[in-house]
Amino acid sequence: MTYDHYDEMDAVIKYIKQYLEEPLSLEHLARYVAYSPFHFARIFKERTGLSPMYYVSSLRLQRAKQLLLNTNLSVRDVSMEIGQQSLGTFTTRFKDRVGMSPAHFRDSQKQANKHLTSLKNLNNWSEETSLNELTTVRGTVNADAPLNGVILMGLFPKPIPEGLPIYGTLLPHLGEFVFSDVKPGVYYLMGTSVEWEMKTTEFLLPYSTLRTRSKKPIIVGSTPIPQQNVTLYPPRMDDPPILISLPLLMNRF
Repeated sequence: MTYDHYDEMDAVIKYIKQYLEEPLSLEHLARYVAYSPFHFARIFKERTGLSPMYYVSSLRLQRAKQLLLNTNLSVRDVSMEIGQQSLGTFTTRFKDRVGMSPAHFRDSQKQANKHLTSLKNLNNWSEETSLNELTTVRGTVNADAPLNGVILMGLFPKPIPEGLPIYGTLLPHLGEFVFSDVKPGVYYLMGTSVEWEMKTTEFLLPYSTLRTRSKKPIIVGSTPIPQQNVTLYPPRMDDPPILISLPLLMNRF
């Protein structure tokens, strides 16, 4: 008898999302699918790119973003709601992974709309070029449906869009992208899109934005880097949350 690990991991992801406010240990999640903790952690990481506990903490930070925008809870209370007892630790982790402090994120709605409007009115979208095949990551981004907005692409150090990408770019349409002068290292390509007509909260809390990601790392070093051809798609069950503030990326790149 063969087991569909994807179905089992989807089931545990649904369980995590349903009981996110409860204590969720590695052992508890492994028991849910009748695996040993070691075996479960290995398969979960193969499926999502992240360890189970890192995935849980990412969903909790996503929940914190939602609470900050949609409730009047204090930052301390938001911290408690996601199970983080230390306000200092919560604030530090939030800033590292979202790109700004919880208080700044809560107050960022007006500026976020201005960033999107500025991009919509931008006429001069410059393109970087490089002749060095060893330090240039090139590719194309496509989508299954028409897109009327901006595309954000980045090279991240982990297989999750959190913190500022090491290299980032904005695209006014589907097609080619390029990162030049990339230093040797291991990177993960991540991307998402923001439609011009989106409401501010829709891209501050990007639950439904089209996205793409590379589960396999891109290695920049001594050999030419393969062309990266990716397609934007609706969110999937195993996608990690987009934690980095999209307006911050719009302004930065």
